[in-house]
Amino acid sequence: MHKARLEAFSDGVMAVIITIMVLELKAPEANNWAALHALRPAFLSYVLSFVYLGIYWNNHHHLLQAAHHVNGRILWANLHLLFWLSLTPFATAWLGSSFGPLPAAFYGTIMVFAGIAYYILVRTLIRAHGNQSMIATAIGRDIKGKISPLLYAIAIPLAFYDPRYSCAIYVFVAIIWLVPDKRIERMYESRD
Repeated sequence: MHKARLEAFSDGVMAVIITIMVLELKAPEANNWAALHALRPAFLSYVLSFVYLGIYWNNHHHLLQAAHHVNGRILWANLHLLFWLSLTPFATAWLGSSFGPLPAAFYGTIMVFAGIAYYILVRTLIRAHGNQSMIATAIGRDIKGKISPLLYAIAIPLAFYDPRYSCAIYVFVAIIWLVPDKRIERMYESRD
């Protein structure tokens, strides 16, 4: 099967997820700085989630650029990733509206499962394209892909001690991924 439909569908789902998140942001009722300041938790949780979705979108795009074809397993692995990402607006809204241990832990849980789902998608693509494929070569040992779910998992119980610490971990993981993954781009450049 050709990969174009999978790319288009994934792009559409991610665009809808971001749209849902921004619609959750409500304008302040008053026209003063205090009213805007009261929206800070909602806005900060939106920014964090927007960055995460941007990271997933960028890396998903790079990953699929290296793929030549897809099969049923890849389609299901991709849907698995999109399922967890589709829960981001709910987790974002909950974290932004009632910042506390359980919303911060739930946010981390969504991030753990999204990270695992992305890892499964990568491994499924490698299995379909072979261990000597451009994807396998570019991904390599994938340290960031393996350590991210581990850091999220550490942040979940930490949320019950102090949710600010778990959110600091979420920000840290976003920072290490913020620069788009250049491994696949470098593979293309070396082959040209």
